[in-house]
Amino acid sequence: MPALADRQHAAELIRQRLRSDSLVPQGWLRMEIDASWRRSVAHGVRCHDDALLNLHEFRDLAELRDANRMLLDAATPDLEFLAQRCGQQGIVILANAEATILSVEGNSGALADLGIGDVSPGATWTESLRGTNALGTALVEGRPVAIDSGEHFLGRLARFSCRSLPIADPHGKVIGVLDLTRDGQLPLAQDTLSMMVGAAASHIEARLFEAFFPDHFVIAFHPHRAYLESTWCGVLAVREDGTIVAASAQACELLGLARADIVGLQCASLRGMSFAAFIGQAHTLDIADVAHDLALRVLRAPRRAASNTGSGATRSLNARPATSGARESGLVKIAGRQGRLLRALQMARRGLDNALPVLVQGETGTGKEVVARALHEASERAGKPFIAVNCASIPEGLIESELFGYRDGAFTGARKGGMLGRVMQAHGGTLFLDEIGDMPLQLQARLLRVLQERKVAPLGAGEEQAIDIAVICATHRSLAGMVRDKSFREDLFYRINGVSVALPALRERDDIDLIAASLMERLNAQDVHVSDELSEVFRTHPWPGNIRQLEMVLRTALAVRADDEHEIGLDHLCDGFIDGACPAATHPAGHGLIRKHEDELIRESLARHDGNVAAAALTLGISRATLYRKLKRLRP
Repeated sequence: MPALADRQHAAELIRQRLRSDSLVPQGWLRMEIDASWRRSVAHGVRCHDDALLNLHEFRDLAELRDANRMLLDAATPDLEFLAQRCGQQGIVILANAEATILSVEGNSGALADLGIGDVSPGATWTESLRGTNALGTALVEGRPVAIDSGEHFLGRLARFSCRSLPIADPHGKVIGVLDLTRDGQLPLAQDTLSMMVGAAASHIEARLFEAFFPDHFVIAFHPHRAYLESTWCGVLAVREDGTIVAASAQACELLGLARADIVGLQCASLRGMSFAAFIGQAHTLDIADVAHDLALRVLRAPRRAASNTGSGATRSLNARPATSGARESGLVKIAGRQGRLLRALQMARRGLDNALPVLVQGETGTGKEVVARALHEASERAGKPFIAVNCASIPEGLIESELFGYRDGAFTGARKGGMLGRVMQAHGGTLFLDEIGDMPLQLQARLLRVLQERKVAPLGAGEEQAIDIAVICATHRSLAGMVRDKSFREDLFYRINGVSVALPALRERDDIDLIAASLMERLNAQDVHVSDELSEVFRTHPWPGNIRQLEMVLRTALAVRADDEHEIGLDHLCDGFIDGACPAATHPAGHGLIRKHEDELIRESLARHDGNVAAAALTLGISRATLYRKLKRLRP
């Protein structure tokens, strides 16, 4: 066989021979590639037919995605992750079991520029249609396939190299394939990106277990607990009576049994332990040693069981509760008419469900904690603890003990019996670190280790305790700028900046009316609305205090209105809000004329009724309390 540097030239020589006699010479290609080229010839594929790269026979995409919804949902988090890591290096492709592309992430435009137009959702890449290619060949072989530069059957693809991995459902049936395509030769050894693709395929298969078996226990196991978070752990789906209904390929390998021999067994048959104790230990300890040679973790409990256990078992990386759509209504309300913000919030919710940290950034008063709570309630951890810590409000000397807790006698003045830290209080739920930019530098190092190791040791304690938390951080500062100034650790910044949400300032939003209505609902004043004049003032006000300031303005207006008033207007504003806080340039057009005309009407009505306030109010259509309040403005 020719050396690697000569393969592309050798393959081109074979293509030239194929044009004349349609024969593939022996020994010129790697065994698996040789077999695939011969299949391609048998299918009648012509290696120099460039038209085969631009067939444009795309299927109905909506129908295609609906038919493969479970696979797409399981794969989306990893596709997004891989696309971020790919940069300009290549593209990531997900296809179904017919080699029809479902999703393409990364720099696919480069292929189109080269005249390869069919690397798009809806295009089919079977061997019978386009010859040897990683997507189609991996499905034929039923195993991972690497196609090096020069080894594609079609000559126009010769410059590219690909790695493809079949994706199987919990019963072992191949339902899709994940592919990484790059310009140039394959690395001599698997590089980081290739290994990430392999890990992604395993993650997708694990999520498929959870999607296939929402009413079963889904359990990960491995002889070494350190591997429970890796792609080498086995996964089982188990009924509540302890019967195994599905096993992953890795589970079969670890147990030394065929899938057909595992499915239908009781868990006790595998390890000699009752299922009740098996699950009970996992729920109690999160990671349990069973018969001293097996570590396990419950990835998902049945919906019925999960509501009754109150356990701290680790949740699935991508398990979505049945009510996630309903829970997202809170995010929709926060986003209002800001489509970009809604997309960012939905991405953050998906990130949170996939063990990614979320960083919420925005000016003071933009509602960062409200957003964090809404993300928690929209996530799979809804109903679990939500622990908020304001890093700016806790004295520097106390923040470490507040976060991590302490044992009895850890230091002078320590509370008798010790204290459970906020991190441990969040176990099983979400930890919200507000104003993370104000955390002291020396504490940032310890927080980084806790987030990396997912373990915490209280002050005065030698042992570490495992924690299961989702993490949301928030700040009004520019953390990137602080990293440059060396006032914030760069490694911590990248640890907490998984999915970023930028909250717009209130003055930048065009839906203040919706925000005001939502605040009125929160203040139990749903039957009170804002007048058109006041709405115009709200739209043009700079709002230095953002939503927090708007809420206080509404609180004040509601407090001073009469009980029978169902509208708040300009006269309900406190002194100085318009003329003091709002620059003249931002006053709504004609506002002065409106107020002047209103004053004239009041004077005329009082004069007509000889100063009788009740009669004047009745004529003006307002309450006496409102008229008295307006009179204060007229009688300084």
